[in-house]
Amino acid sequence: MTTFAPQDVRQPEAREQADHPRAVSAWTTDFWLTLVGSLVGSLGLVWLLYEKVLPFSGSIGFLICWYLGFLAMFATVTAMAHSRQIVVDRLWMAIITGAAVLVGAALACAIGYIVFRGWAAAHLLNFWYEPESASSPGQSPLTQGGVANAIVGSAFELGVATVVSLPLGIMTAVYMVEVGGKFSRVVRTVVEAMTALPDILAGLFIYTVLILGLGFDRSGFAAAMALSVMMLPIIARSADVQLRIVPSGLREASYALGSTQWRTVWRVVLPTQRSGLATAVILGMARAVGETAPVLITSGASTYTNPNWAELASCFHLGTAGCTPFTEPMNSLPLYIYTAVRSGEPLFIERGFGAGVVLLVFVLVLFVTARLLARSKVASR
Repeated sequence: MTTFAPQDVRQPEAREQADHPRAVSAWTTDFWLTLVGSLVGSLGLVWLLYEKVLPFSGSIGFLICWYLGFLAMFATVTAMAHSRQIVVDRLWMAIITGAAVLVGAALACAIGYIVFRGWAAAHLLNFWYEPESASSPGQSPLTQGGVANAIVGSAFELGVATVVSLPLGIMTAVYMVEVGGKFSRVVRTVVEAMTALPDILAGLFIYTVLILGLGFDRSGFAAAMALSVMMLPIIARSADVQLRIVPSGLREASYALGSTQWRTVWRVVLPTQRSGLATAVILGMARAVGETAPVLITSGASTYTNPNWAELASCFHLGTAGCTPFTEPMNSLPLYIYTAVRSGEPLFIERGFGAGVVLLVFVLVLFVTARLLARSKVASR
């Protein structure tokens, strides 16, 4: 008996439409009219009730009531013309979008306030290249002195901490992913626990071991060691995630060509995730650059540029010890901000907010670099 497959007797236009899925997230004219009408209508209703009828006041309470009134009106108007599924979908979309707007607004307000308060000092060139010792921060005008000593201190401490934590973090991630075993689970647990380590504990650890135990002075080097303790688990955990997503076929192909495990790691695995590993390092640097407590405990503040480059060069030329980054206090941007804001002197507080602008620029550069590296990795695929 011969059977025939059923033929599609629909028109060509209908078949073409059936082949393409419906765009469930399309924002139609009806959606925009409902959204704008609900925003305007809830604003007028809440203003009338909140300001004129009920004995309430305050901008924060008004915004909360406006948002709740918008959600109620938006769901009601949508339910007049659409099914329950669409009402729930649009309502959750409004809730999630509102949460994202709230977080973005809070971040924008914090950054805007810091820039507004610190612009008077941050836009001056002397603020970037003159040290704090060139003026009296509480009495001198903003055209004298700056935060060059804190910028140099932050750069030195972050650089030394990166040199220490980068190889240790990458090697730890390689051990957890490539070597494995029972002990690797313990290492992974310790690394994950250390990512939530309070920064003051890192400073106390270095203060106890390096300063009290081994006799080192409170210096920029000790502060860098404390920052490296904080950077190490961030780099190791991020690098662990990056190495895990390397396709196993690349390793198998390398083994099939007669390569050893460590040569495979060095020549195949690490180069494949080069940009991801760089992102992990930059994220660790961005975490450490804004820490205050470890620097306060292990280094302390200073008003002069440290290291003194002329003295440092003479130390290397004469072959003597006692270079200032290893023996004397070194200021940093977070510690400078902490000291300035606590001073109670208006000019010094303005300088502190200006240093906050400098720190924001520094962190922004780090995160933009991380995003560009991650984007280049995705584009290369």
